[in-house]
Amino acid sequence: MDEFWPVPDVLAHLAGGWRVERSVRDLTGGDEGRFEGTTAFRPLEDGGGLLHLESGAFTWQGVTRPAERTLRFLPGSAPGTADVRFADGRPFHDLDLTTGRYVADHPCAADLYRGEFTVRDRDHWRTVWRVAGPAKDLLLTTEYVREVL
Repeated sequence: MDEFWPVPDVLAHLAGGWRVERSVRDLTGGDEGRFEGTTAFRPLEDGGGLLHLESGAFTWQGVTRPAERTLRFLPGSAPGTADVRFADGRPFHDLDLTTGRYVADHPCAADLYRGEFTVRDRDHWRTVWRVAGPAKDLLLTTEYVREVL
């Protein structure tokens, strides 16, 4: 049985920099890709959450390209939780790591994204997104390691 590390305040825990390694598997065609880079969780200008800035290189079918994404992690409906939003403000998913593990769903057109978030310790956490539907059949596994300054 897996051991999870409870996080009483997800925003406080995530703040700072993380090294990121993500594997992407197309379960239909068998293609595999890899993202390597960093994620910075910085305070939003209004002080009400964190700006998630991910940047690095994504390799797919032998071609490597720059890749980035931006999310907003806002205070959630319960203390210590987060309301994760896309950069344009659209809802993505909730996040509650008070037990060290959380499962979130995000419907995207006819596809369903199901994410499992697990925290191993203060400096290591992981996400596993399973994307299933008529347009996509993917498994995305991301390992985060805290950057030590």
